[in-house]
Amino acid sequence: METPTTAAAPPPRRRSAWRIARNVALALLGLIVAIWLVLYITKGRFLKHPFERFVGGQTHRVVRVDGDFQLYFAPFRIKFLAERMRIANPDWATRPYLFQAERIDTRIAPLSLLWGKRRLYWLDLANGAVDLEWNAAHTANTWTFSDKKGGKPLDFPRIDTATVRGTTVRYRDPRMQLLADLKVDDIRSTDARIGKAVGVTGDGTIRGTPFRVAARLLAPDATVNRGRNELVLRAWAAHNVVDVSGTLPSIAGIEGVPLQTRARGRNLSELLAIIGVVIPNTRDYRLKAQLVQQGQVYRFTRMSGTAGESDVAGTLTITNGDRLHLDSQLVTKTLDIVDAAPFIGYNPDIVAARGAVAAAAATGAAPQRILPDAALPIATMQRFDADLKWRIGRVRSRNLPISDIDLTLDLDRGRLALSPLTFAMARGNVASDVIFDTRQRPAADSYDIRLSPTPMGRLLAGYGVAEAGTTGTIKGRIKLEGRGDSIHDSLSSAHGRIAFVMPQGQLWTRNVQLAELDIGTFVQKMFEDKLKKPVEINCGLIGFTVRNGIAAADPILIDTTKNVILGRGGFSFKTEAVDLAFRADGKKFSLFSGQSPVGIQGYFAAPKLDVISDQLLGRAGVGLGLAVVATPVAGVLAFVDVGDAKSAACGPVLAGATAAAQRTTKGKPRDDVGRGTTAKEENGKADAGEKKEQRKKFLGIF
Repeated sequence: METPTTAAAPPPRRRSAWRIARNVALALLGLIVAIWLVLYITKGRFLKHPFERFVGGQTHRVVRVDGDFQLYFAPFRIKFLAERMRIANPDWATRPYLFQAERIDTRIAPLSLLWGKRRLYWLDLANGAVDLEWNAAHTANTWTFSDKKGGKPLDFPRIDTATVRGTTVRYRDPRMQLLADLKVDDIRSTDARIGKAVGVTGDGTIRGTPFRVAARLLAPDATVNRGRNELVLRAWAAHNVVDVSGTLPSIAGIEGVPLQTRARGRNLSELLAIIGVVIPNTRDYRLKAQLVQQGQVYRFTRMSGTAGESDVAGTLTITNGDRLHLDSQLVTKTLDIVDAAPFIGYNPDIVAARGAVAAAAATGAAPQRILPDAALPIATMQRFDADLKWRIGRVRSRNLPISDIDLTLDLDRGRLALSPLTFAMARGNVASDVIFDTRQRPAADSYDIRLSPTPMGRLLAGYGVAEAGTTGTIKGRIKLEGRGDSIHDSLSSAHGRIAFVMPQGQLWTRNVQLAELDIGTFVQKMFEDKLKKPVEINCGLIGFTVRNGIAAADPILIDTTKNVILGRGGFSFKTEAVDLAFRADGKKFSLFSGQSPVGIQGYFAAPKLDVISDQLLGRAGVGLGLAVVATPVAGVLAFVDVGDAKSAACGPVLAGATAAAQRTTKGKPRDDVGRGTTAKEENGKADAGEKKEQRKKFLGIF
């Protein structure tokens, strides 16, 4: 009988390797248990200095713990406690420490560290202080420990249970000139739930302007779980209130997140001045928009609201790069004329309450002046750039029928160009190019304003001209260049030409003959109730040559079927004084013609019509004397116009030519029009160069 064979025993070498592996595993486990036991018993306090050196080496910062320190597994969670802990800021920062805390006690999930998600089971933080700063070049921040350009956004761990007391945060951004000191309300949460809104309050300055802020996190339970963060914030600065609300992906992550913004205040220019942007003053405003921030770009879209009595809508993009740049597209349906006052330097509130003269005086203008004397904000204009396209449907005004304004603005390193600026006026169109170049000192300014043929009936409807029955039109151009940092200064030094041309047409007013300045005929027909015919204009020119801010008639010449109307004198942009005299020479016999000048004097703000002139009073005196010593019929002879006025050749008139180029219908030079000089110059005090210059034709206007 055979005996059964037994299984072959493992080779001695294999048994030895298995035992070695088992023994090593047991030894490692024993070592881990021993280490755990040592750490658990000692609470890992002996690791304080190695912890400081290790974390300091990884962050390239000095790390100090001046109080109790614990670091160990308890039992499967990492227990970390540090009292009077400090993490230093980089050398360029203005504060020595990025983080300080009287006490930080937390439990950390070990596996979360392996996966980079950082979960804290609970956190107890007492009297923490965080300092967040950007460097001047905006290439690094204090909370990014690597040399990565631009810095990383703030990133917070998930916290299940937290107690936070006495925490403050300081934020500084030199590029935005922003400094904020914030205090976080105490937080107590259990089971990843806080249960009530968390508030943040504080104050600070932005570009030298003080502000205060109050914010609330409406969904803090979602925040600690890295979910939805419903943020509501309100800030007060420079008489403005700004509200911001939105849902953030993390408590400090606003990049790419749509935020709803609302702003209100007494003057929108005060709000934008906070970020170093200058715009004309406004009245009370209310605006809302959606804000999305991407890096250095802040885009406000779906913007709408009101400023004063005007509406506004559109978009605004602010780029906070090496130079602040604004890019905006705006649409306004109705612009109130008072709200347009700031565009020429007036305060709209003063205009609305006390008028243009008071508004001009508020800018420093002398009494009786209306041109604003407010200087351009040179320094601010040279600090930022802007592009603006603005479309305005109509302007609400009693006297000026303006609509369809299309404005393009370009501000480039101190050179402000309103080009083109177009608008419709009384069924005519105005195109202009206005430039203020503050790169030159004082500023080099130019005005080029062109009026296409415009019906006078609608244009002058607010000044007594009847639209029905008026077929006359007017076109013109103002081309001036000057130097100065205000509108008044630039016009006070201006040189150039002003010319308005009237082609053939009819002009209808209730006082028709007064429009022709034939005072005698006007009085006669007024009593006969025969003011029923319009003025028949053959052609007309109102032209001025401007030198050093003084505008002299060159010429004023209007040819009608019955009269030739002539004007002399001028006005001054320096003092805003007006001294013009008009007279009508009849082409036909007129029994009651005063044949005397009608003067316009005073100032831009308060012109005066002088109808009863010295010449007219003299004729009345002569007539009265003749009536006394002779017969009443003889007294009428003092007012007889024999009708010898010379009709004007309309070619030079319609070409906008200077006085020297004007001719009669027979081709002879006219000797009854001004020469574009002041009265003193016409009396022989103008030098030869000026007399030659005044006779040059202003080419290229028409």
